[in-house]
Amino acid sequence: MILESNKPYIAMLFVQIIYAGMALFSKVAIDKGMNPYVFVVYRQAFATLALAPFAFLFERKKCVPLSYGLMWKIFLVSFFGLTLSLNLYYIAINYTSATFAAATTNTIPAITFALAVILRIESVSIKQRYGVAKVIGAILCVSGALVFAFVKGPPIKFMNSYSATQSENLSSSMKCCSKGEWVKGSLIMLSANTLWSLWLIMQVPVLKQYPAKLRLTTLQCFFSCIQSAVWAVALERSASSSWKLGWDLHLLSVTYCGIVVTGITYWLQVWAIEKKGPVFTASFTPLALLITAVFSSLLWKEVLHLGSACGALLLVGGLYGVLWGKGKEGEKEVSEQNSDSKGEIVLDILSQTSVAGQREDEA
Repeated sequence: MILESNKPYIAMLFVQIIYAGMALFSKVAIDKGMNPYVFVVYRQAFATLALAPFAFLFERKKCVPLSYGLMWKIFLVSFFGLTLSLNLYYIAINYTSATFAAATTNTIPAITFALAVILRIESVSIKQRYGVAKVIGAILCVSGALVFAFVKGPPIKFMNSYSATQSENLSSSMKCCSKGEWVKGSLIMLSANTLWSLWLIMQVPVLKQYPAKLRLTTLQCFFSCIQSAVWAVALERSASSSWKLGWDLHLLSVTYCGIVVTGITYWLQVWAIEKKGPVFTASFTPLALLITAVFSSLLWKEVLHLGSACGALLLVGGLYGVLWGKGKEGEKEVSEQNSDSKGEIVLDILSQTSVAGQREDEA
């Protein structure tokens, strides 16, 4: 009984471990020489092959007609949301770190909220506490990402996982990167998260026309695979050896990101949302940052700086501010709907009573 009630918590913990593994495996594969553009192609190809059988089996009854106009719309959404976002993500992770990639993921809810307000999809009520919490949370998220990217400070020795010589070498390499490449990678990573947030918003009108969610995801992965292949061939014409996959870390990384991340986490998150709601699911996002930071320090000897830790705290605090405000707003909408429905029931009873009284008078 206890295990049954804790299943959503266990599932979301497992999801965040998988996401932490995505950042770690991606960083190592690209550092070992795998081309980031080719990485995206193989990831999307594996994701398409993993999702296609499930889309065929579970959504056979949802035979939604796919017109040329709708297919073109899905193609464009895939290009801006998946192809550009993922390619920029893997370019950025080459200049930054796995911990930074996991940290900036926490900005996605805040960026999505800001874009939704700009596009007038979502409204902000400054007079209410939840409206103020969403605004302040969004500002804290973006501020935390900037602090994490540009403020270093002294290194934090995590459980003495590296020696003094290693610390000096890693610190000097980080200083070298921080002058140009780290800033470049940070801005590219924030651009990738902005495109991903835009992709989340664009799903709403597309899903209204094509409600088969699993088929839509498979179709977008397929289009993104083709687009990424064209992108990779155009930019890496001479590097034919970069397309070769052996039984090594490169194959493990693209298989993990394509099948495990896209396939397993999709189903676990959908199940958790049905059980506990979207706010519950999103509230576990900071765990991926913590897990990535710990494993990066222990396995890859990555140095975590005090400024980055402070930025991470701002990120997490801002994220929970946005989630708290969104949750309170949802509760208010539900209570208003319930009060409206109760009012309609009362009016129906009164109208029926008055009609019955009129019939008695007529009789």
